[in-house]
Amino acid sequence: VQLQASGGGLVQAGDSLRLSCAASGLTFTNYNMAWFRQAPGKEREFVAAVSRNGGMTDYADSVKGRFTASRDNTRNTVSLQMNSPKPQDTAVYYCTADLTWRAGKTTTFATEYDFWGQGTLVTVSS
Repeated sequence: VQLQASGGGLVQAGDSLRLSCAASGLTFTNYNMAWFRQAPGKEREFVAAVSRNGGMTDYADSVKGRFTASRDNTRNTVSLQMNSPKPQDTAVYYCTADLTWRAGKTTTFATEYDFWGQGTLVTVSS
């Protein structure tokens, strides 16, 4: 299984950035997908999740209304649209996959995700 995240970089506060994650080696529609992030000196934290068919999304309170997670099951990709980023959004962002059937729901617990990508660094300048 490979999860390849891309799209990170340096962005100014208030601009937009879109992260993408290409999944391979798995049956993509069997997995809930999520984004986590880890800032320097901090623990990894949940950002957003999207269910297998894309019908359900969940967000951390800190990004709700600014970030949008989506997936394209025809291309085995999941994306994170980051609007109005703030300096506190600076972190390495990880794409992750959860195989467990959760009746259409997703989980915010990192330990319940089965596969992780290598991460992409997002730096938001003020």
